[in-house]
Amino acid sequence: GTSDSQNLREELKKTRQKAQELAVANRNKLTTVLKDKTVSKEDKAEFERLWVIFSTCLEILEIDMRRALELGHEFPLNVPKKHLIQTGMSGGTSGVAARAMSVQNMKYEAEHNIDVVDLKDLENEINQVGEMMYEMEMKVNVPQWTVEAKQDPGAELKSTISVGASSIGMISVEENKSFCDISKVLAGIIFSAVLIIAIVLAVCVVKLS
Repeated sequence: GTSDSQNLREELKKTRQKAQELAVANRNKLTTVLKDKTVSKEDKAEFERLWVIFSTCLEILEIDMRRALELGHEFPLNVPKKHLIQTGMSGGTSGVAARAMSVQNMKYEAEHNIDVVDLKDLENEINQVGEMMYEMEMKVNVPQWTVEAKQDPGAELKSTISVGASSIGMISVEENKSFCDISKVLAGIIFSAVLIIAIVLAVCVVKLS
């Protein structure tokens, strides 16, 4: 059996789109403020720090999206030969398995272009994030090494990382050396990482509002 499905990938897609919406809002706000010559030195330093955090989040988001694209190519939904996530469940008889496979085949035949459309959309989203990062570098020049950190490394992400770690921990409670379990952990990491990025971007929106 497998828990990988089109519904799961749709949820991942919605999460990515939400992260991109928050990214656009943050970019517009930060760009406007950092170009404003009337902003005080202290406020500008704070916004530059947020800019660096935001840029880092975008880089991580792009990396995770590229990893999701690789997994999408490796584990297509419309080819029922290998699955990204295995639950370990199996049918009791060959008849049950045959009927289940028949139903799956009907679905795959009806939605034969699912992978093509989804992966094409994901490629477009990756390009959009890349273009956004390029435009940011052209509009505002804030070298990361010129921004001084206010807290210890990772302090701002401690709460969100704990959320992601708990999610990953739930997935990998029962360790197994099989490839299927490795794939399960990878899927959990990608979903958690995208969720963490969305949370961080939401926090930035709150700070800027």
